[in-house]
Amino acid sequence: MPAEILKRVLRAPVYDVAVETPLERAPQLSTRFQNHIWLKREDLQPVFSFKLRGAYNRMAQLTDDEKQAGVIAASAGNHAQGVALAAQQMGIAATIVMPKTTPPIKYRAVERMGGKVVLHGDAFDEAKLHAEILRKEKNLTFIHPYDDLDVIAGQGTIALEMLRQHSKPLDVVFVCVGGGGLISGIAAVFKQVSPKTRIIGIEPEEAACLTKALEAGERVVLEQVGLFADGVAVAQVGEIPFRIAQTCVDEMLTVSTDEICAAIKDVFEDTRAISEPAGALAVAGMKKFVEKYQVSGLNMACIVSGANINFDRLRHISERTELGEKREAIFAVTIPERPGSFKQFCEILGGHRAITEFNYRFANPKNAVVFVGVRTESGTAERQAILTSLQQQGYDVVDMTDNEMAKLHLRHMVGGHANVSDCEPETFTEQLYRFEFPERPGALLKFLSHMSEEWNISLFHYRNHGAAYGRVLVGVQVPDNQQNDFEHYLQTLGYPYFNESDNLGYQLFLQSR
Repeated sequence: MPAEILKRVLRAPVYDVAVETPLERAPQLSTRFQNHIWLKREDLQPVFSFKLRGAYNRMAQLTDDEKQAGVIAASAGNHAQGVALAAQQMGIAATIVMPKTTPPIKYRAVERMGGKVVLHGDAFDEAKLHAEILRKEKNLTFIHPYDDLDVIAGQGTIALEMLRQHSKPLDVVFVCVGGGGLISGIAAVFKQVSPKTRIIGIEPEEAACLTKALEAGERVVLEQVGLFADGVAVAQVGEIPFRIAQTCVDEMLTVSTDEICAAIKDVFEDTRAISEPAGALAVAGMKKFVEKYQVSGLNMACIVSGANINFDRLRHISERTELGEKREAIFAVTIPERPGSFKQFCEILGGHRAITEFNYRFANPKNAVVFVGVRTESGTAERQAILTSLQQQGYDVVDMTDNEMAKLHLRHMVGGHANVSDCEPETFTEQLYRFEFPERPGALLKFLSHMSEEWNISLFHYRNHGAAYGRVLVGVQVPDNQQNDFEHYLQTLGYPYFNESDNLGYQLFLQSR
């Protein structure tokens, strides 16, 4: 079958609509991982994805009667755009069934190109079943996104370009995997033209259909498929891609959501382009491959397969990137509930160490539990060193770095009302202030160092969002007879501040009761 794929690749008329995308060296990734790393920029296609190649090659084989009747496809987004553009180019009516979870940027693009969009189901496989029903009802030709020889051959044209573009044989090629059309086309070509090139497939941990199939020796259906990397959210690998993968794919690796987010940042830093989660899979897998085998000096290429991403998803991606790069550690730490203990804790962490997050609300008069994030440079080893150091100082510490609930929810929920009978003696009044701290190590410690030990911090919320200034919310209990001293402290601190004690949000959700 690989020989048949190569024949079809050589005849594929994909450049009627597609472009030959560059194979660009990634200088920062190459330096960081001590290998020669290249990015195949399929995100630069007219539909911002490689899928155009396979869709057009399949539709170029249609008979006149099939063209007259029209085509139908099921897609999570990128194949849909490929079919829609190919249909527009050829004057063919196209119906595209897409999951309801498809990002609007993808289905709106299909509509702009004249495709009729039908939203059905929560994942690709449900959309595909509905497309089959419509195909039979309306006598349409189904354009499969991956389980078709001509579609696979269209994607295989990427491999021919890479072989021409790189002067020396590539040692390793990393390819994202959904239904398997891309990797089977690329692997079929490379294994005949450059057989020593290793082909590594990369899947999300929560959608590893080819990995599971190769382990089982047969195609399997995943019970559940994660949707973060929606472009590869497939429950079962295609039949033809699976057969090709059994002989042409050298290894499969899976990566986490956090690792995908970190890879999106890596691609951006080398290209100033933002890939979609599926588009960054290959880079995430390359990083894991280098770490696993400790290789250096190799020529390695990653397929950046697409860039169709909703802008609002960048908030989540940015939040998870530092964790994916192992550059942030998150801890829950119990500290004594007394004035000065907050400052002492920060001093132990070190004034040179960047605090990425600090969440705390008074709960009882004996102990306080703080949710703290710390920037790390050397990953797991540094994280363990911080944990050990805090434990040696007598703190009760829980490492929350790999706790999914903590990363998704707890960090946004630490707080609430404090019990006034416990936290505020009659001569104290809690006041709420909003500050702008400069984003640099030591800013928090400076704030704490100039506070009187008679003033107690009863609420603290801070999260580094990459701006020049960090936004900090602080609740402080100050004796009534020291209000003037506290006001003087605020004025001499040098940080912009705003009194939020009368803020309705504070009164409803945070004020002591």
